[in-house]
Amino acid sequence: MPDKTAGQKKAPSDTQIRRQDILYIKGDRDVEVSKKSVTLNDILTMECSDRQILNSIKKMRLLQIKKGGQQRYVVSVLKIISLIHERYPDVIVQNLGESDIIITYEEQKQSGKFLHIAKATFVAVVTFFGAAFSIMAFNNDVDVTRLFGQIYELVTGQETNGFTVLEISYSIGITIGILVFFNHFGKKRFTVDPTPMEVQMRLYENDIQTTLIEDSARKGEEIDVDSNGMGGTDTSGSDRT
Repeated sequence: MPDKTAGQKKAPSDTQIRRQDILYIKGDRDVEVSKKSVTLNDILTMECSDRQILNSIKKMRLLQIKKGGQQRYVVSVLKIISLIHERYPDVIVQNLGESDIIITYEEQKQSGKFLHIAKATFVAVVTFFGAAFSIMAFNNDVDVTRLFGQIYELVTGQETNGFTVLEISYSIGITIGILVFFNHFGKKRFTVDPTPMEVQMRLYENDIQTTLIEDSARKGEEIDVDSNGMGGTDTSGSDRT
């Protein structure tokens, strides 16, 4: 009988198929570290099917900071991929995070509990009196007292003594309006939405991060595939001490 398999290509076995591992990396735009020997695990979240390769890559050193004080470095993700490929050239790296990562090194200083309380109290006092002054200055500019007096006299036909239902309801309304606008009171949050203060702080952080990345790129200080500063060498970074 003729061989039915004649002329057909034999399927390759599992051992003949070369498997390429895929490494997924994800990094935030701004990462803070407290140790001078910075590894990839300190700034990235990684996942790979080969746990041995994953554990080895996590321990790879990215920066060795020799200066003290607060330092900032802008690292391109291409430099990180290049570093991984030096040891594992066959690993496919897929970046799911930012293309540029800001690494902020800051020495951890243990401050006392009294200092924390003093700082919080100072900020609370300044905020309270600053807001009170702003409200009073606004009311004085538009002459709310005189306006309320005219309205009260127009409706009741009597002269106001400066402490009527208009002033009371106005004060209560300002308090409620502030609480609703800022969306929280103490630790109590009224809705799941971020507060306006949180939104503004995030916008401010994004502007700062964009400026740092663009300035580093223009000055040639960004750690990229064409620059040095990886491994054991010292990278100057931005000295903010």
